[in-house]
Amino acid sequence: MSKMEVKTSLLDNMIGVGDSVLLEPLTEDSFLENLRKRFDHNEIYTYIGSVVISLNPYKHLPIYTAEKVEEYRNRNFYELSPHIYALADEAYRSLRDQDKDQCILITGESGAGKTEASKLVMSYVAAVCGKGQEVNKVKEQLLQSNPVLEAFGNAKTVRNDNSSRFGKYMDIEFDFKGDPIGGVISNYLLEKSRVVKQPRGERNFHVFYQLLSGASEDTLKKLKLDRDFSQYNYLSLDSATVNGLDDAANFRTVRNAMQIVGFMEDEVQSVLELVAAVLKLGNIEFKPESRVNGFDESRVKDKNDLKEMCELLGIEQSVLERAFSYRTVEAKMEKVSTTLNVAQAYYARDALAKNLYSRLFSWLVNRINESIKAQTKHRKKVMGVLDIYGFEIFEDNSFEQFIINYCNEKLQQIFIELTLREEQEEYIREGIEWTNIEYFNNAIICDLIENNQNGILAMLDEECLRPGTVTDETFLDKLNTICAEHQHFESRQSKNSKFLTDHSLPHNCFRIQHYAGKVLYRVEGFVDKNNDLLYRDLSQAMYKANHSLMKQLFPEGNPAKINLKRPPTAGFQFRVSVSTLMKNLQTKNPNYIRCIKPNDKKAPHIFTDTLVCHQVHYLGLMENVRVRRAGYAFRQPYEPCLERYKMLCKQTWPHWRGPAREGVEVLLTDLQVAQEEYSYGRSKIFIRNPRTLFFLEEKRRQCLQDLATLIQKIYRGWKSRTHFLLLKKSQVVVAAWYRRYAQQRKYQKIKSSTVVIQSFIRGWKARKILRELKYQKRCEEAVTTIAAYWHGTQARTELRRLKEEARNKHAVTVIWAAWLGTKARRELKRLKEVARRKHAVAVIWAYWLGLKVRREYRKFFRANAGRKIYDFTIQRLMQKYFLGLKNTVPSMSPIDKTWSNRPYQFLDGAHTELRRMFHLWRCKKYRSQFTEEKKAIYEEKLEASEIFKDKKALYPSSVSQSFKGDYLEINKNPKYQKLNSVVEEKILLADFVNKINRANGKGAPRIFLLTKNNFVLADQKTGQIKACVPLPDLSSVSVSTQVDGFFALKLKEGTASAAKGDFLLSSDHLIEIITKLHRTGAPAANRDQLNIDISDEFLVQFKQDKVCVKFIQGGPKNGSSAACKRKNNRLLEVCVPSP
Repeated sequence: MSKMEVKTSLLDNMIGVGDSVLLEPLTEDSFLENLRKRFDHNEIYTYIGSVVISLNPYKHLPIYTAEKVEEYRNRNFYELSPHIYALADEAYRSLRDQDKDQCILITGESGAGKTEASKLVMSYVAAVCGKGQEVNKVKEQLLQSNPVLEAFGNAKTVRNDNSSRFGKYMDIEFDFKGDPIGGVISNYLLEKSRVVKQPRGERNFHVFYQLLSGASEDTLKKLKLDRDFSQYNYLSLDSATVNGLDDAANFRTVRNAMQIVGFMEDEVQSVLELVAAVLKLGNIEFKPESRVNGFDESRVKDKNDLKEMCELLGIEQSVLERAFSYRTVEAKMEKVSTTLNVAQAYYARDALAKNLYSRLFSWLVNRINESIKAQTKHRKKVMGVLDIYGFEIFEDNSFEQFIINYCNEKLQQIFIELTLREEQEEYIREGIEWTNIEYFNNAIICDLIENNQNGILAMLDEECLRPGTVTDETFLDKLNTICAEHQHFESRQSKNSKFLTDHSLPHNCFRIQHYAGKVLYRVEGFVDKNNDLLYRDLSQAMYKANHSLMKQLFPEGNPAKINLKRPPTAGFQFRVSVSTLMKNLQTKNPNYIRCIKPNDKKAPHIFTDTLVCHQVHYLGLMENVRVRRAGYAFRQPYEPCLERYKMLCKQTWPHWRGPAREGVEVLLTDLQVAQEEYSYGRSKIFIRNPRTLFFLEEKRRQCLQDLATLIQKIYRGWKSRTHFLLLKKSQVVVAAWYRRYAQQRKYQKIKSSTVVIQSFIRGWKARKILRELKYQKRCEEAVTTIAAYWHGTQARTELRRLKEEARNKHAVTVIWAAWLGTKARRELKRLKEVARRKHAVAVIWAYWLGLKVRREYRKFFRANAGRKIYDFTIQRLMQKYFLGLKNTVPSMSPIDKTWSNRPYQFLDGAHTELRRMFHLWRCKKYRSQFTEEKKAIYEEKLEASEIFKDKKALYPSSVSQSFKGDYLEINKNPKYQKLNSVVEEKILLADFVNKINRANGKGAPRIFLLTKNNFVLADQKTGQIKACVPLPDLSSVSVSTQVDGFFALKLKEGTASAAKGDFLLSSDHLIEIITKLHRTGAPAANRDQLNIDISDEFLVQFKQDKVCVKFIQGGPKNGSSAACKRKNNRLLEVCVPSP
């Protein structure tokens, strides 16, 4: 069964009422009871028309799976149970298919689940939109911006462990296909007072605790921080650790998210240094010091934290210390310097901490926007997601609550206006008569706050700018004077002036009747918080810091651009931001999510009536329901209406052949529904009262039961008939199989009997033949045996005769042999005797001659024998050594370092000198074979060794490759004749290279030509010259240490060649190209040598932007070569395979 058959309306299997517009009767109690009933059954979403009410379940529910995403994808809004995915899908399809810009407004108090709701909307849109490498990268960057902003903008409060302390509006930009291509984030009113002070039970922003818990010891040491929270005055200790929050793991998540979004490593380090500086700033304490004039001056107690903070920011300690002790006031051409007492010094310290953190947060938002902004300039579709604080009513309400509630008044105003406008447009579109709807218009409250002349914000700005003594009391007096008669403003003085007594209204407070109820505001701190004053001395001190971000964060501290005008107040800036936001929302189709917190204990399954009722009031939900019900409570297109209720009428069941509207008219006429209860639009049926809808639903339920009974009856009959026919068919089949089996068995028995009889007959015949053959064989064997014995007797007789003859012949032969042997021995003895006599005579003669010689030369031999023997021995050893060296001499290769061992110690010097002479001789012989061209090649090889040896991993593989130079044979190839004619100089090198595109990291093939004075890049196909750069314009060349072929040709700034930026190229002959550039570029530019930068991370200038090229090891998926890909606008990453 398909999805469409499972559920076709939110009315199916409904728990309570899925759409509160259909509540009957509509009261506050019935509304709350419906929310409670659905909440108890884990139905946390309820509709008010197209508005989604979301209750925080405080537990994980299995309703956000990938299957749920597919279930709600491309479905009608009212087709399935209420869900946030239904609203997200409706908004996305309207944007994609109807080309309407959308905005999703998420409101509710802290802890109601606004941040989670915005994440769910973004994750759903990311899941249903298109796929692809670039699209997935944009989606990942948009989603990963959330952890970064949550770390710096969220904090633990008594109401919520992850409360957003700023308002966020994100515009997600889509292309014409509906795929995300970028985004823009706007932030509103960061609660920067939390940096210096937190209420009991709450803590500072998450990033402080995440940094101290998750950073490594080395990082903390660089930032001069201690892991102990108690060391820092700005961190509250009573709730430093929160159950369910792993600050260390979240810190790693934030670091990873910053890398994905596109933050460089040095930028991340700079941000962490500023966070550490804020912590150090809170530890600075002051002491009073009396001066001669009687005034107290503040001095820093312990300068260690001040010193460490100055080291982090790169600022002189004396400059910052003076800024905490003195304040300079400038008026036109005059400067007045006054000392600060201890209280003023603490105020200046806290103001600096708040401004430093607030401006860092704004910089983070701008930096994220820079990474996720859309690259295309074509028209874009936009979906805005607004996650902003809800209406706040505390025991002690101050300036922050006042402007937050002002923002909610504006949102309520636009909500009512857009809801009524949507209703009116639908009535006009359907041709239904428009009924004027009475509702409370809160424009009067907005005017009370934002009026340019008599509004509370205007009077607060006027009071802040007024000369003289300005206090919160003077501001309240001004309100009492101007706003006393306003019906939505109350104060003790205005009440007393009307002769009324209200003891619940203190003297230093005023009360405003908001649309959500009365709120009491304490004026204490209004003036200071609106001024948001940071002394100019501190701004100038921060501007002098050497830190990379400080000049961007404090531009007003530039001494060259001193502006004596007061900066705009916080209230004015917020009013302008809200006005811009409202104009932006007016241009988009709105979608609303109202978040409600069911209890204050952050526990599941608890529904507190009073708390929920309070939120229902200030969210204006009852008023929203009444606005929707003022006309027609329910409307539905004719086709699904007829499809749902057609079984209630015999004329429309089971199929209606005519138009759907006529079918609905026949249906309602047949059911006798009162005509005033409905109206016919052009494409929809409008039902005025929910009772009519419930009547149709009840009739449909009864009819479905009857139809189910009929279907069961027909099914049972069909099943019984089918079973009977199956049994009948089975009986026939079984009988046929049995008859076949019986005949087969009978045939097998007959066949077996026949085989047995045949076997017996064959056996008898075979035995008879065997007996005959045996008898015949015995007769033949007897004859053979007798003949054999006769032949044997004859042979033995002949053998004895032959043996006798042989014995007689052998005896004669032996006697003759013995006689001949005796004669031979006698002759041998005689010959030996003669030989002995002759030998004795020869020996005696030899002895005699030797004796004569020794007697004659005895005197001469004794005088010179030793020297002769020594010279002969030495000569013989030398002759033997040289003859042996001739056989062991090494090869003629100059790199062959082998040499035979020294045979005798006295030849040590000669052995070494011969080795040296032989090496010099063979080097000379080897050099004599070189041509001039080969000499140049070896000189280039030598220069390549000096540049790259032990510095680049690619160098060893290039040693065995000869430097060819002209790899394209450009002079012979007719394809490049035109290019050869354009280049007038002699071409030293010609090769193919890939020019890397900054936008996507992909390479475009180019021809690279190097001459004596220029290098040229030309198109590979056409041969057209793309760039011709003189070598003097080349400042340096950058390569990595890896085995890749990427290199960057950096041009001198200000030259004509540098207008389009540097060149990032890749080549298979990188070593040869760089070596020839190094040999040719230095003489051409009249310099000693060309600078070669070998590093795994370097900057390349592309037009106006600098892009970092980073090399990392890790084999690319598409092969064994290096691959370049674009990570963000300022980073190209080259993946190099491991060697």
